[in-house]
Formats: sequence, structure tokens, C-alpha cells
Amino acid sequence: MPCDKITSLTNPHVKELVRLRTGGRRKSAGVTIVDGAREILRAMEAGIEFKEFYVCPELLGRDEEEKQVQTRLSGVKVPVFEVTRIVFAKIAYGDRQEGVLGICEPPKRSLTDFKLKSNPLVVIIEHVEKPGNLGAILRTCDGAGVSGVIVCDSKTDLYNPNVIRASVGTIFTINTVQCSNNEALRFLRTKGIKAYAASPQAQTIYTQMNLTGAVAIVLGSEQEGLSDFWDKNADARVKIPMRGHADSLNVSTSAAVLIYEAVRQRDAK
Repeated sequence: MPCDKITSLTNPHVKELVRLRTGGRRKSAGVTIVDGAREILRAMEAGIEFKEFYVCPELLGRDEEEKQVQTRLSGVKVPVFEVTRIVFAKIAYGDRQEGVLGICEPPKRSLTDFKLKSNPLVVIIEHVEKPGNLGAILRTCDGAGVSGVIVCDSKTDLYNPNVIRASVGTIFTINTVQCSNNEALRFLRTKGIKAYAASPQAQTIYTQMNLTGAVAIVLGSEQEGLSDFWDKNADARVKIPMRGHADSLNVSTSAAVLIYEAVRQRDAK
């Protein structure tokens, strides 16, 4: 539904979009920002309902995905605001300006919605603070065909626009839920899934662990690692050998190494 063109940086819609950059404002409004053509397309594919869109024709329509978004937006029933390039630079969330962003309510998912494949590979993430790392892990999980991702931290801003952008929208298409450590552990036990915790202090190198069964790879933050909870309750601990001065990899890199080792083992089975 086309609306009037927004040309002023003092427009109320522009001011509200700037306020939505803060997690507190997004939480109170119950919405998030989806910035980028691929991200919006994947959200739409997942059935996410948008409240409004902002489009800069000068920037949009350069590649196939952007053209697809233009086509999809021509048929939506929510407001579509055209904005100038200057206005879009003000409201865009990241440095990569593709000329389209949308506002939507984040999906509310729980472990009861968690649909597992047979012989599942699950990833559990605890206390990963940086949105870019969380988004990169989600993108890896999507690429590897992981059954789902469980985020064990109630304070994590799961649908932070930077998480959405770093995941290139796969946060909407992959099984992703947020719960407590206890809830995640009960879920694993109920489903017969083994928890393997990544730890620099582990004795077993990850390639020596059988990852072909129903497995959850558990990862913590780079700074603090995993909590005592997973140290005590994991079925086993594995490490990635480090040959230099650093004692660990970036968490998203560690996730990719461990996840694709599981994929390799399963493909070779």
C-alpha cells in the first residue's frame, strides 16, 4: 500500500525508526527492524507478518533479490513508505544500504514448537553477547542443515537487527528458540540427545568424538566460556586444538568447525 514520500529527517516515522535502534525501545514496542532484501524475503518465506516498509528507489533494484522484494512489496496490504537517500541513510541499521527495510513483530517460539529431524544435530548457545557472532552461527547452522538452535540466555536480544543481518535472515527460517539452561537440558534428556560441550580445557579433540548420533553441540562466549551448569551436565567435552598463543577461536568460527565436523562424519557414515 503506497504512502506519501518521506523527505524530512524530522518526520515522526524517521524519529521512531531511530529510537528503535535501542533494544529497550524495540522490546517495549514489540517489534524489530529487518534491514535488507535477502533478510526481508526470508522473513516473508517464514510467514513473518510485517507492519510497514521503507523503500529508497535510488538504492533498490540492483540485483535479483532486490527486484524480488520490489515485486513482493507491490502486493502487500501494509504501508510502504518511499524515502529519499538521505532519509534512508538515517534509518538504515547497518553500513550496507540496500534501500529497503521493514518493521515486524519477532516470532514467539518455544521448545514445544521445536521440530526435530531424525537423528538430530542441535546447537546450543550460551551467553554469546555479540549479535554478529550469534548471526554468523545461525547462518552456519542453516548452511549445515542443523535441526535447530537453542539460545540459553534470557538477556540475549535474539532478534536484534544485527543478528538478523549477520544471519542473512536465516534466523527466521531455522528452528530457533530461547530458554533457560534447565529447560534446554530437560529437552535434550527427553529427546535422547547427547550434549557435547566445547571447552579449551577438554581432553578429547573434536575429531575423536563420534558426532553421528543425536547430538547437541554446546558453545559459550569467548570471554567466559560455558557456565558450570554445562560443564557439569554435558555428556562429554571436546576441544579444538590450538597451536599458537591464543587459547580459543572466535565462537562463530568454533561453531563452524564443530558443526561441519559433525556433517562430515554423518556424510561419511
